Amino acid sequence: MYQAIRLSPMIPSYNIAETVLFFQDLLGFSTLMITGTYAILQKNNHTIHILPAGDIGEMEFYLEVDDVDALWASIIDKLDGIKHKAPFNREYGMREIHLIIPQTKTLLFIGQVIGN
Repeated sequence: MYQAIRLSPMIPSYNIAETVLFFQDLLGFSTLMITGTYAILQKNNHTIHILPAGDIGEMEFYLEVDDVDALWASIIDKLDGIKHKAPFNREYGMREIHLIIPQTKTLLFIGQVIGN
């Protein structure tokens, strides 16, 4: 079975730089990664992802785990009727599963660090 490492909200922003400054200046978060269109901030063992705002009502969370493939093997038979994307590697060094949480407009990213 997999181990959950952290659950991170993914906050949509109309001005990523200003949102980053809010978390840095007001709450003492540090920057793990920042581009023009995405940022990851950290305080202790907690992370917040900032991304461009889309349609109102959409929410996203990022669940980091230690073994995405083991998790996939344990849930693959339980996904009937759930929109999903099987494990795949991302250009930013994560292996991910994508799930739409039923009866919501919420996308759950589940990922594992795979290196650069």
